[in-house]
Amino acid sequence: MIKIKRALISCWNKDGIGEFAARLQAMGVDIISSGGTARHLSEQGVKVVKVADVTGYPEVLGGRVKTLHPRIHAAILSANTPDHLKDLEEIGTEPIQLVVVNLYPFVAEAVSNNLEMDKAIEFIDIGGPTMLRAAAKNYQHVVSLHEPRQYQALLDEMAANDGSVTTDFSRARAREVFFYTSWYDGQIQSYFGDRDADEGAFSQYQTAFLVKKEDLRYGENPHQLAAVYEHFGATVPGLAGIEQLWGKPLSFNNYVDVNAAYALALEFTDKAVAIIKHTNPCGAAVSDDSITDAFRKALRGDSLSAFGGIVAANSSITLEMAEAVKGIFFECVIAPDFDQAALELLQKKKNLRLLKLDPERYRHDWMDYKEANGAVLIQQADQISEVRENWKVATERQPTAEEWKELEFSWILAKHVKSNAIVVTRNREVYGVGAGQMSRVDAVQLACIKARQAERDLGGTVLASDAFFPFRDGVDKAVAEGITAIIQPGGSIRDEEVIAAANEHGISMVLTGIRHFKH
Repeated sequence: MIKIKRALISCWNKDGIGEFAARLQAMGVDIISSGGTARHLSEQGVKVVKVADVTGYPEVLGGRVKTLHPRIHAAILSANTPDHLKDLEEIGTEPIQLVVVNLYPFVAEAVSNNLEMDKAIEFIDIGGPTMLRAAAKNYQHVVSLHEPRQYQALLDEMAANDGSVTTDFSRARAREVFFYTSWYDGQIQSYFGDRDADEGAFSQYQTAFLVKKEDLRYGENPHQLAAVYEHFGATVPGLAGIEQLWGKPLSFNNYVDVNAAYALALEFTDKAVAIIKHTNPCGAAVSDDSITDAFRKALRGDSLSAFGGIVAANSSITLEMAEAVKGIFFECVIAPDFDQAALELLQKKKNLRLLKLDPERYRHDWMDYKEANGAVLIQQADQISEVRENWKVATERQPTAEEWKELEFSWILAKHVKSNAIVVTRNREVYGVGAGQMSRVDAVQLACIKARQAERDLGGTVLASDAFFPFRDGVDKAVAEGITAIIQPGGSIRDEEVIAAANEHGISMVLTGIRHFKH
C-alpha cells in the first residue's frame, strides 16, 4: 500500500483540479504546486506550498524551468530505503507519494492550429513528462495521474484504504502514463516530420497509438483472435465512435462490413441506402422520395445475397423503413439515428445489431493501413473529389441528361466494389455487380447475370468500371446486354480500340482519368 501524504500538482488542464485538491487536503495530504496551478488552487481555497519554496530557487527562463530540481525529483524517485531517506534529509526534502500532471496542449494548440515552429515549441512540455515518468518508474511508492478522469478513482481508492492506494492501482496508472507520454512525444515527432521538406507525402517515421475498445469473439474465422482498437487522441473517432443501441457484440467481420456499408451510404446527399455483403454492395440506391424508398430499391439489387448482410442509411431510420426491414434477416443496421418508434420495433429482433454513428464523427481523412506479413503499407484513403467537368466524353454520342445522372451514381458505386469491379445501374439503383473477378469481361458478365437473376431488364442501363477496359470484349458484352452508356477511367494502350467499339455500337463512353482499384 502507498500512503498518500504529499502530492505535487501541476496541470495545464485545470478541469476539476480545485475540488480534487481540496478533497486531498481534507484527507490530510500536503499540496505542492507551481505557476498557474498554484494560483488557481489558492483562489479555490486550497493551501499550497509553492515549488519555489521547496527548491529554494525561483522559476527561471520565463517559467521553462521550475520543477527540474533534486528536491523535487529525488522526492519522487525515492524508494524509501534508509539510504534514500537519508539522502532526502541531507538535501532538505521529503518523499512525494502522488504526482498529478497533465501536459502542455501541444496537439490542441500547435498541431490543430498549424503553428510555425518557433511558436509550436513553446507548447512542448519538458518538466511535466519528466515528473510523470519518474513517478511511473517508482510506481511502488508513487502514484501518477495525468488526466482529470482519473481523479475520482484515486479518491475512491484512498477512501476505501484509509488514505492509501494499492500497488496494483498505482501500476495501472504507471502503464497509462508511459503510453500517454509516448503518444505525446509521437505527436511532436510527427509535427517535426511534417515540416521537413525532404519527407515527401509521408514522414520518415510513423507512429500509431491505439487503445483497445473491446475484445472480439474471434477474427474472420473462429480460430483467429481479434480485438478492435481506436486511435488514441483522435479528435474524430471514425468507426470507433459507433454507439450500439441493440444486439449482441459486433464481430470482426461486422466491423469490416459496417465500414464498407456506411462509407458508401455517406457518399450521397440525397437519401441513400447501401446493403453490403462481404464488403461488396449487393444493393444500393438513392431516392428523391424517402429513406424507405431507397431501401426497397436497394433490396431489389440482389435480395437473395442481401440475406445476412449489412444495411447502411445516410439519414434516420423511420418507422416505415423499420417495417420494411423487420421481415428480413440482416446482421446490422447503421444510420445517423433511429426514430424512437423504429428503434422499438427493430429491438424485437434479438439477432439484429442497431448502430448509431454521427456522420461528422465518422468522416475523416484517415490513412489506409494494410499489413502484409510484416510489411506495413500506408496510403491515403481513396477520397479524391471528382468534378464532372474534368471528365471526357470519348465517343461520338453524348450521354443524355438522364444517363449523366446515372453515370455519376454508378461511378461512385464502382469505387466501393472489389476489383475487378463492374457496376450496372438504372434509376440510381443497382441492377448488377461484378466484384473481385480476375477478368474484366467476366466481371461484366457476372454483373449482367446478377441483374437477370433479379429479373431486371438491362435495356437502357449504364455501366461503370473501376479501371480501364484492356480489350473491347467487355464493351461488346455490355452492349449485347442492352447497356447504353459506360463510364471508365481510360488509360489503356487499347483505348482507341475500346472507344471505336463504343462508336460502332452507338453508345456513349465517358473517361474519368481516375481509377478506383480496391484490393
